[in-house]
Amino acid sequence: MSEGGYKIRNPAAIHFITFAVVEWVDVFTRKDYRDIVLDSIRFCQAEKGLVLHSWCLMSNHLHLIVSAKNENLSDILRDFKKFTSKQIIEAIINNKQESRRDWMLKIFKEEGTKSSRNTNYQFWRQNNQPLI
Repeated sequence: MSEGGYKIRNPAAIHFITFAVVEWVDVFTRKDYRDIVLDSIRFCQAEKGLVLHSWCLMSNHLHLIVSAKNENLSDILRDFKKFTSKQIIEAIINNKQESRRDWMLKIFKEEGTKSSRNTNYQFWRQNNQPLI
């Protein structure tokens, strides 16, 4: 994978993708945050041509077996990660009932300072590798 994003060498193939939360924070134990991921997957299927063959959402990571109708999987994955990370961070910030809010935001902020591509928070790990 290049620094700029995913290297999908065969855009017509089916790929196994894993997205992990930085520091393996158990974000998806809360329904609100799971729903953001699931709604985004549905949007990508309906509007962007994502073909979802299988998936498994765990407490701190997501497994997908996917392809794209328009062979634009790299673009879809980039947009998915960008959108979900912003939405989940915003949901955590606005959730005054979230007992782990300060702790999670501190981790995401610290991880964000480690990447030159970020100015604030880092939600998803950067080192995901697509497999064919």
